Amino acid sequence: MKKRVQILSLLFLGISQIAFSQIKEEKLILDRKREPEVKKIEKKKTSVETIKNYPPEEKSQNPVNYDLTNVPAVSDFTTSTIEGEDISPKLGVDYQRNYLQFGMGNYGKVLFDGNVSYVMENKTEVGADAHVLSTSGLMKDYPWDSNSSKLDLGAFLNSYGEKGKFNVNAGFGSHDYNYYGIYALQPAEDINLKQQVQNIALNGYYDHYSNEILNDIRLKTSFVTDKFNAKETYGAVDLNLSKHRVKFPIEGVEFNADLGLGVETLDAQFDLLDKNSSNYFEGFIEPKLSFFRGKSYLMIGSGFSFLNSKTGTNMIPETLATNKSYWFPRAEIFFAGSELANLYLGVDGGLKHNTYASMLEENPYLVSDQQIRPTETKYRVYFGIRGDVNQNIKYDVSAGFAKVNDIMFFKGNSIFDMDNTLNRSAYNFANTFSAAYDNGSVNEVKASLQYFPLENLALDGDFSYNFFRLNNYDEIYNKPLVSAGIGAKYTMLDKKLLLGFKGFFESEKTTNYFEIQPDVVSPEQYYVTEYTNGKVGGYADLNLSAEYKAHKNVSVFVMGNNLLNNKYENYKAYRVLGAQFLGGLKVSF
Repeated sequence: MKKRVQILSLLFLGISQIAFSQIKEEKLILDRKREPEVKKIEKKKTSVETIKNYPPEEKSQNPVNYDLTNVPAVSDFTTSTIEGEDISPKLGVDYQRNYLQFGMGNYGKVLFDGNVSYVMENKTEVGADAHVLSTSGLMKDYPWDSNSSKLDLGAFLNSYGEKGKFNVNAGFGSHDYNYYGIYALQPAEDINLKQQVQNIALNGYYDHYSNEILNDIRLKTSFVTDKFNAKETYGAVDLNLSKHRVKFPIEGVEFNADLGLGVETLDAQFDLLDKNSSNYFEGFIEPKLSFFRGKSYLMIGSGFSFLNSKTGTNMIPETLATNKSYWFPRAEIFFAGSELANLYLGVDGGLKHNTYASMLEENPYLVSDQQIRPTETKYRVYFGIRGDVNQNIKYDVSAGFAKVNDIMFFKGNSIFDMDNTLNRSAYNFANTFSAAYDNGSVNEVKASLQYFPLENLALDGDFSYNFFRLNNYDEIYNKPLVSAGIGAKYTMLDKKLLLGFKGFFESEKTTNYFEIQPDVVSPEQYYVTEYTNGKVGGYADLNLSAEYKAHKNVSVFVMGNNLLNNKYENYKAYRVLGAQFLGGLKVSF
């Protein structure tokens, strides 16, 4: 009875503390990060790597300096509009390595999840995973289809050698959904609003244990297609050379020398409407020197990029080709005053290649015809303070200002022809979005907090403020001014029972939208009015989860998403699912 009271008390406490928070939209995924363990390691300046007892014992006299990536105290809650996410906490890496999971819930949700891996005698691990989710959508809210399904398949290989570790992973994804966000027209119930996006990816990573000359090599490739014959190919190779822990002629000072070399290519071809095409090739060099004294350091570097671009449309017969060179400042100074407070400040910049694939991750309701440009951060100046309080509280607060060219955001589309008919394509109901770009500046404030009051209880929170000042638009579209989140993970009954909650909040966003009416002068045509200062309301969302390990190999789980039952819009007319409940069985082996 005492245990039941404890469980109920914790749940009510979680609800009372975060009933004002929110989700970004919801997506039911694995309750672990879907990437091989080897990719979670980064070279740092602290402790010796202990994962899988590597490097080998014979190198223990000259230990390699590895540490786990210092993950910031922010939520990794990935989101999409019509799905909900598995937010259950993790018991640990080993607990999640080999398992099969099946669940069902309201809104027609069906989940299948599985991961299998095997370590061979030569210290090589091979594995595969699968993730399938489907939902019937908002059948009671829309007369047309809003169902969705997603399939992700992956395979990976991790190999640990005497001199370095190697990872290669391949993946295939398919997302079927509908452009269901129709607000300006009233079409028939049986209209076809289908979109399907498929993605194939192959990535490789080699990490040399010693930072003598060779540091690491990374390869990323992907190929994306959709129902409307869009095709995008992306590839990147990044080589890092280094010489670390070199003595400097000042007592107690050492320095690291690093040189990054790489190329990045993008080719996107669209076969719809204006038939935009974009081809980019970037080569870059990033030298830097880092001087260390104790835990304090000074980093000085630069970024040099050369970009060749070719763009065109079916309206312009000749391809527009340009070549441009860039220089970006890179510097950071870190004052390690004490464990309680450490100050840092710096400046950076660079090119970020927007891709059709990355745009769809943020907004799946894009029309299959996009202008794709890289975003150039000319410079970003930032400062902050971070530290640990009594080893139980970890915090990081920072602020920054950036000058940016081609800031990307999403603008709503009107209908693409004015004929007064509802016999239209899936994307032709003022229900899609396109990437828009503008130059301007960004003011940002970020804060994150992790609190560990008990050995089996972890709390976290994050806050983000981003104010955009654009040259041509009065306000940026579909980006919130403020977003925040809080969460908790709690284990009980000798770690057999896991409880968790996530709460999210987002302020309202500005958007454009359209009013469509028959033209009085020409009734066979539509008359369209655009409004540029519409609002998509802010929202709060509460999510709880529980998992009980009934047997060493069998667990039962239940989770509830959007428990405030707020069918808010993430984009104009795209309402999310209301309160969702899903339960199921997990078998570990």
